[in-house]
Amino acid sequence: MPRRNLSGYRIMWLFVMFDLPVTDSRARLRYTRFRARLLKEGFSMLQFSVYARSFPSEEACGAHRRRVRAALPPEGQVRVLSITDRQFGKMEVFTGRRRRPAEKPLDQLLLF
Repeated sequence: MPRRNLSGYRIMWLFVMFDLPVTDSRARLRYTRFRARLLKEGFSMLQFSVYARSFPSEEACGAHRRRVRAALPPEGQVRVLSITDRQFGKMEVFTGRRRRPAEKPLDQLLLF
């Protein structure tokens, strides 16, 4: 059964994966600003250029997807993917050959 937040909505994860050029100082600045924006929005770095955040509902996930789109740099490639908490929980994470658990979503209270 999918996990749900306190309001009964299905928990969603939003991934942002990017490959941005850092060929000159202006490109590096755009990379840094995009990465900083993701961190400011509450995303966590899972790997270099792979960030994720959990959301209490599909609607909240969609709203942040639009915010990521609004912050896209003019060059490079960005992929945005949303998955359910159940799908996220099936992820296998390894450090070397040692398996470790995937990140847990933040407990968030959704107020109307």
